[in-house]
Parts: sequence; C-alpha cells; structure tokens
Amino acid sequence: MLDPIERIDIEAKHIAVEGVFKSGKTKLAGLLSQKLGGKVVLDKGENPYLKEFYDEKDGAAFLAQLVFLVNRYHQQARLVQRDLFEERILCDYIFEKDKVYAFQTLSDDELVVYEKIYGVFVERVPKPDLVIFLQIGLPTLMKRISKDGTPLERNISEKYLQDLIEAFDYFFFNYQASPLLVIKSDDLDLASEADLDDVLDQLRHLKKTSLFYVPPSFSGREGRRK
Repeated sequence: MLDPIERIDIEAKHIAVEGVFKSGKTKLAGLLSQKLGGKVVLDKGENPYLKEFYDEKDGAAFLAQLVFLVNRYHQQARLVQRDLFEERILCDYIFEKDKVYAFQTLSDDELVVYEKIYGVFVERVPKPDLVIFLQIGLPTLMKRISKDGTPLERNISEKYLQDLIEAFDYFFFNYQASPLLVIKSDDLDLASEADLDDVLDQLRHLKKTSLFYVPPSFSGREGRRK
C-alpha cells in the first residue's frame, strides 16, 4: 500500500476526470493531486439560471447552458495563458462535456446557435493528455442524490438522469481525443487506499488507447481492455 505522501510519477501533465454529477470525479481529482502532485481545477457550478432551468422556465435552459459554456471556456483558456502546464493539472471536467448537456436540454433551434459558439471555443482550449471517465448506473446515481443531493438535484426526473447517463456513456464510447481510462465505479471506494492504488496502477500502464477497468470490489472481476 502506498505511503500517504509518496508521489507516483506518470507522464501526463493534464489529467481530466469526468462523469455525471455524483460520480466522484471531483473527489478523485483531489486524491490524484495528492498522489501525483499538481493543481486541481474544478468546474464551477454557479449559474444564475440554474434554478429557472430546473423549474422548466421558457428559455432558461439556453441561458444556463451559455453561462456554463462561457465560464468553462474562460477557465480553460486561462490555463494556457498562465502557462500552468509547467506543473500537473488535475481537472474535474473536459470542455467537450458541455456539449453532452446541451444536447440533453436544448431545442433544435437553440442548438444551431449553441454549436456556432461552441465551435469557436473548442478550437482554443487545451486537450487533456489523459481522461478518466467514472461510469455509474442509474441506481447508484439516484441513491447518491437521495443521500446528499441538493434540493434542486432531488427534483430532477428519473428519465432525465437516465438520458444523461446514456449520453455520457455514448460520448465516451466514441471518445478518441485523448487516452481514456473508463472505470466502472458504482462500487469504487475512493476512501479505500487499495482501490486508489488500483486506479493509479491502471494509470501507470495506460498507453495511447482506451482501457475499461472494473475494480476488484465490483463482483471480483479484474480490469480488461476494450
């Protein structure tokens, strides 16, 4: 088992951890920063239109999505401008995930406008050297929302949650922009040093390809390649 202050060396300088909300991505990004060293960059959730979106007010989805898009663009652009890649970056999102949410919430007419703005931004943000996708199922997501979700999150429909999970799964099934580690993480215990060691071991051996990993805690099965 790794000593808590021992640093693990891997080549990737820009690592992004992704997944639907409540997947554990922010916690894993923080833990990896402790093990690998580096700065944690978090996806800020503040959005003045978010409550109106959840209340299904007309036009709120489009406004909320644009606020998220612009905020994420400015945050990612600052990483390059400040030359922070001299140190490792652990980010709890990738810029492209904004589009996953947009396709779940916007009308066809709104998507036309959104995609024009998105297309300008996406060419100007850095690509991660490595992406980790924490894949969870609907029962896990609903259990976590019930346990510690916000009032707004508890009001989200089960259908929307299922559609969101399927959209993330589809997106990462086709993702090729960076080396990708997909972790079946319903039973991943990030408080367990053994589980974290297993994740780090997968990162050490990840090449320029995709790897689907099932932690030993999940039905006793081992990691396997796609």
